[in-house]
Amino acid sequence: MLTPVRHGKPILVGTGKLTRAAIFNKEGTSVWASSPGFTVTPAEIKEIVSAYNDGEKVLSSGMHVGGERYVVLKIVDRSIYCKKGKEGLCIVKTTQAILVAHYPEMVQPGEATKIVEELADYLVSVGY
Repeated sequence: MLTPVRHGKPILVGTGKLTRAAIFNKEGTSVWASSPGFTVTPAEIKEIVSAYNDGEKVLSSGMHVGGERYVVLKIVDRSIYCKKGKEGLCIVKTTQAILVAHYPEMVQPGEATKIVEELADYLVSVGY
């Protein structure tokens, strides 16, 4: 499976701030890249894709990713922010992809989201 790299390291997980990540197409029908051991099921991908069309449902019921349930804190334009205890997820939609990245409790949410949002900006700038 393709893993986007920069300077020989995976872009998201290679930063040391994110522990797991996946990239799939915006329709949710194809996984483009995934961290080893991080499986986002087809049902979970469908839930993520649906959240962009109807965020109210996940705001009230939460979201499942990698077999875990997360509380959805907010949905802002292309980004969905989720927490489970002190860890969390940043999910960002680009022109053609959806990035899902997990950060551990010792990483500040703002640090993690900056990394994911910057990759999303880059992908948008090159047509993805």
